[in-house]
Amino acid sequence: MSLKQRSLGRSGLEVSEIGYGCMGLTGVYGQAADRTEAIALLRAAVERGVTMFDTAEAYGPFTNEELVGEALAPFRERVAIATKFGFGINPDGTRYGVDSRPQHIRQVVDAMLKRLKVASIDLVYQHRVDPNVPIEDVAGTVRELIREGKVRFFGLSEASAPTLRRAHAVQPVAALQSEYSLWTRDVEQNGVLAACQELGIGFVSFSPLGAGFLTGRIDPATTFAGTDFRSISPRFAPEARAANMAMVALLERVGEGKRATPGQVALAWLLAQKPWIVPIPGTRRLERLEENLGAASVQLTDADLREIDDAASRITVQGARLPEAVLKLTNR
Repeated sequence: MSLKQRSLGRSGLEVSEIGYGCMGLTGVYGQAADRTEAIALLRAAVERGVTMFDTAEAYGPFTNEELVGEALAPFRERVAIATKFGFGINPDGTRYGVDSRPQHIRQVVDAMLKRLKVASIDLVYQHRVDPNVPIEDVAGTVRELIREGKVRFFGLSEASAPTLRRAHAVQPVAALQSEYSLWTRDVEQNGVLAACQELGIGFVSFSPLGAGFLTGRIDPATTFAGTDFRSISPRFAPEARAANMAMVALLERVGEGKRATPGQVALAWLLAQKPWIVPIPGTRRLERLEENLGAASVQLTDADLREIDDAASRITVQGARLPEAVLKLTNR
């Protein structure tokens, strides 16, 4: 399986056109994956050409980074590892909100280096903007860490366009990460995508498959474990899912003509938007990994893209993309 490389804006950081989001391996979508199986899956991704892996100290917390560090240690020179700081997390895993104080960033990065088993982190994001710490101070701290060799590139996650611009003026931002898919297109309207294009910043799309919904394997009758975040997500309420099946039907219709699955069409649509966009779908299963990577071979013509956009514009997606408490932390 051959994946092309994409540059994240003008940063110089090149990664596979489809990356791997590691969050789901340690909870969030229910019980954590078996560790041995998760390591084997991450290594299988490398063998199939994936070079970008996305994790965070908050996933677990801590255990996801440890898992990624162990799995990718034999391939360190072949991959780019991205992780995130920004939440206040005590040693026992309890949380106290967001925390991007410079000293805290330094402590967190030192701990990340150990968990990931690396000398330098390829891409470090601020996970969520801290309203109590000027973004200039955050960017300045990461700039110092880059000069010290502990970090290679700086990124922001779920930040607003004005915040992105302020940070970029202090330390060039290599990538902004936010949710983006055919049913979550906020970044097209709020100025984030336009700012990335103007400033030469790459865009990393998390939940490019709509937390699984755009694969067509979830319907109104699907049940979720109480530990699965979708059990409290407005967009995954049964009545919302029933209305949103129209988006899946659209992807299925296009996929029939391409001999592609709905999920592959959803990923191919994202890849066709901009050459500096990199989606990072996650999965726990080898067959799903191979299906996701197969999206790189799905060719959507200009006519296909017009058809998808025209049909999607007539579908009103029901339900907020995240629970209200989580949304309050975004677009600051």
